[in-house]
Amino acid sequence: MRTFHHVGPLRAYLRGMRSEGQSIGFVPTMGALHDGHISLFRRAKNECDLVVASIFVNPRQFGPNEDISAYPRDIQADLRIASTEGIGAIFQPDAEEVYPPGFQTIIDVPELSRPLEGTHRPGHFQGVATVVAKLLNMVRSDRAYFGQKDFQQLLIVERLVHDLNISTEIIAVPTARAEDGLALSSRNVYLSAEERTSAAVLYRAILAAEHYVESGGADVEILRAELTTLIENEPCASIGYVALVDPENLMPVESLAGRMTLLALAVKLGRTRLIDNTLLAPPGVSRARSRVTRT
Repeated sequence: MRTFHHVGPLRAYLRGMRSEGQSIGFVPTMGALHDGHISLFRRAKNECDLVVASIFVNPRQFGPNEDISAYPRDIQADLRIASTEGIGAIFQPDAEEVYPPGFQTIIDVPELSRPLEGTHRPGHFQGVATVVAKLLNMVRSDRAYFGQKDFQQLLIVERLVHDLNISTEIIAVPTARAEDGLALSSRNVYLSAEERTSAAVLYRAILAAEHYVESGGADVEILRAELTTLIENEPCASIGYVALVDPENLMPVESLAGRMTLLALAVKLGRTRLIDNTLLAPPGVSRARSRVTRT
């Protein structure tokens, strides 16, 4: 496994790989690697000859009330995991490599960035969109892999790739989960034992919503009330939002009948805020999601 700290040597290496006919997959990460990242690595390995992973804690996606210094870091453990999973190259830039002196360009995908997480974390998705666009341009891979747990982020990445005519194909990978259904996240390490037990309520809410829709339920307010009660009855848990929205534009829906709907959840457990989601489809409606395609 090769490690690069600067974009020039990385690009030279990847040009050599392309000249040999190798396809390149890319998995951008902020480190603190876990089984969710491993699922991305393995999907990329199955579909590409060479996989590049980045490890970069992006300062521009942390808000004024978020402590970037508290973000979990263990670079040696990350490198061991990447090597074990057969990652061909690690791109580990510092902040000045990504944002050199004088940097002032911001990428904004305003309509998709505004609801849900955008309401809670203003400016967050500008930071995400900017760094993703930069990393995609630096690596220039054939495919890049993103988890569906961060569904809003996935939509934003698909839209910016389309709008900016970036040639990388974006691959959505299903959410990796623990045995009790909790979506795997670097934030999970912040949970106490009691909070970790309570965190499984997010997945129970997802299962309850899927059962409601599969049984023919279509009333948005009834489902939201049911899920709100379920979550509020769980010790340690407080609701950020229970949203039922169109999976293409994240706008609220008035009915669950005859359509696919995204259930998006944000729940705070102690000081840790977790998100999760699922696509709800009534009987006879496909769960396949249309994707923004390049032109």
